[in-house]
Amino acid sequence: MLIRRIFFLCFFGGLIFSPVFSQQGAPVSAYIDKHKGIAKQHMVEYGIPASIKMAQAILESGFGTSELAVHANNHFGIKCHGWQYATYYKDDDKKNECFRSYVDPVQSFKDHSEFLSTRQRYSFLFDLDPLDYKGWAKGLREAGYATNPRYPQLLIRIIEEHELYKFDQKVVKGDRMAETTSKDVRDDFSPVSISREREIKLNNRIKYIYAREGDTPESIADEMEMWVWQIYRYNELEEGETFDQGDIVYLQPKRRRGEESYHTVRDGETLYDISQRYGVRLSSLYRRNNMEPDSSVHPGQKIYLRGRAGN
Repeated sequence: MLIRRIFFLCFFGGLIFSPVFSQQGAPVSAYIDKHKGIAKQHMVEYGIPASIKMAQAILESGFGTSELAVHANNHFGIKCHGWQYATYYKDDDKKNECFRSYVDPVQSFKDHSEFLSTRQRYSFLFDLDPLDYKGWAKGLREAGYATNPRYPQLLIRIIEEHELYKFDQKVVKGDRMAETTSKDVRDDFSPVSISREREIKLNNRIKYIYAREGDTPESIADEMEMWVWQIYRYNELEEGETFDQGDIVYLQPKRRRGEESYHTVRDGETLYDISQRYGVRLSSLYRRNNMEPDSSVHPGQKIYLRGRAGN
């Protein structure tokens, strides 16, 4: 998925940085202006640098002019792989490959964020400094996002030529600017709406609600206009598990690290309890604390939410 043909990237890289590209300055600037709002918002919500998202979109979609972008609103070249919605077929690494098709480019940007934030092979990227766009560019190549060995350099040059790193700086400084594209940032295949009957809160920059008596993943998904699998996945539940009254129920993916440095385990707490309390994924807690999956914790133990144990 998302692996681009080497010759395409080399050709496109040459196009971008040739004298001809200087004539494309206005279209690229217009593309950036149109989509920078959602890139910055997703940096807040998912932790993906806005500069990286914009550079990948520019590179993968030819600043919105590629066949996939024009006919399928697919700005990141995401292939089907289990996709149950609209599709678009075109030759790529193989003949007549299946790509995801979206109603609006906003869906494509959202799916890209979900893709990076839910795949284990990209998890180490979210431990990087949010301003380290060079680390992200190199890490994407290392994780297998693209086969072109020059992929990091292509992204970095786009970021620096268009000063996209300034978006990252603004987000880190707290300028989250409620800019969007022509439609609401909600997407039709994975919507999150504000319920009129219960308050949606934020923890670790993740939307959540408190479970009420009788709530189930199915009932919450129906109320919040979400898919049931999202409630299960975002809260790391096994099929058939449910909530107790007062439990935190996340409406977005948990993050790789917490806002605090560590948590001291209290009597009766489990690692899952800590994961839900701070909005940090269990896999990240295991990795940061040199623990095996399903490891138990004991009162007084320090569980690191940022950095790693022993550092």
